[in-house]
Amino acid sequence: MASIGVIANPASGKDIRRLVSYATTIDNNEKVNICKRIVLAAQGMGIDEVFFMPDTFMIGYAVQDSLESDGVLSAKISHLDFEIEATLADTVMAARMMEEAGAGCIVVLGGDGTSRAAAKGISSTPMLSISTGTNNVYPAMMEGTVAGMAAAAAARMGEGAKGCCIHDKKITVRVNGEARDIALVDAVVSDDFYAGAKAIWDPERIRRIAVTRCHPATIGFSAVAGAYGIVEDTDDFGFALELGHTGEGVLAPIAAGVLTPLRVSNAQRIELGEEYGFTAVSRCMIALDGEREVRVQPGDYVGLTIDRDGPWRVLPRTILGRAAQLGMYKLD
Repeated sequence: MASIGVIANPASGKDIRRLVSYATTIDNNEKVNICKRIVLAAQGMGIDEVFFMPDTFMIGYAVQDSLESDGVLSAKISHLDFEIEATLADTVMAARMMEEAGAGCIVVLGGDGTSRAAAKGISSTPMLSISTGTNNVYPAMMEGTVAGMAAAAAARMGEGAKGCCIHDKKITVRVNGEARDIALVDAVVSDDFYAGAKAIWDPERIRRIAVTRCHPATIGFSAVAGAYGIVEDTDDFGFALELGHTGEGVLAPIAAGVLTPLRVSNAQRIELGEEYGFTAVSRCMIALDGEREVRVQPGDYVGLTIDRDGPWRVLPRTILGRAAQLGMYKLD
């Protein structure tokens, strides 16, 4: 039996950045519609079972009820059984359980933060991220049908799917030598100390940015680094910069519809395995892929290391092309 997992974050695309920018909101009914297309395409490509993460909106049950009512559901839909917390911990748990259940690919609907959480729960299962969040550097805009086909192809190929994936970079955050968390795109150091609204958005409080990738065509604080120098996901290095009141000025799209001038006082390339470190002179917070997560006290030493040990991210066009070569679309 071939199976895939679907993690749809009902909270994605609804944070404080909707109030301070002009970001698009994808409501949960549309997430249900996307998931229905994923399931239909996956079962059409030979998937027998689809695992859904439990959530407060009951997206998986809505998908199942609708498709059963229409008489078009042939695959088994299984709902993971655990007590939800309505936090990113649900995504971590769901991804872990899907991998343990043998899902051949996990489809993630959300923003950078949701993908990061899913990546924390898996070790080798390919992941396909669809953009339904705010900062969407990591996930891609993708039609649900295409996502379902790509996930099904990955699941049916098994280990062969790795040839149609990119082994992504990640940032490991250490405080006083202790590994505290990871980021897939960026780690941003701000003067904040209390999480409050977890999403980070105030450019006046940003002091440092480290990225695995950056480009001015993205939205979020990685775009600040991208306005200074471009780093692709395929490049075996990252980038870090310090912001201040002096230095070279850049203009970056840190939020939807918002171009912000900032000054870069120092910038440097970070090789894979090389530590970018600093000693905190005051209390601060490190936001990971857009969300405040790690508190730092004065005198703490923070080390940020980039390696290529992140998730295996499915490349949809590549894997669907390979599926054609393998004859997956041919009828008997």
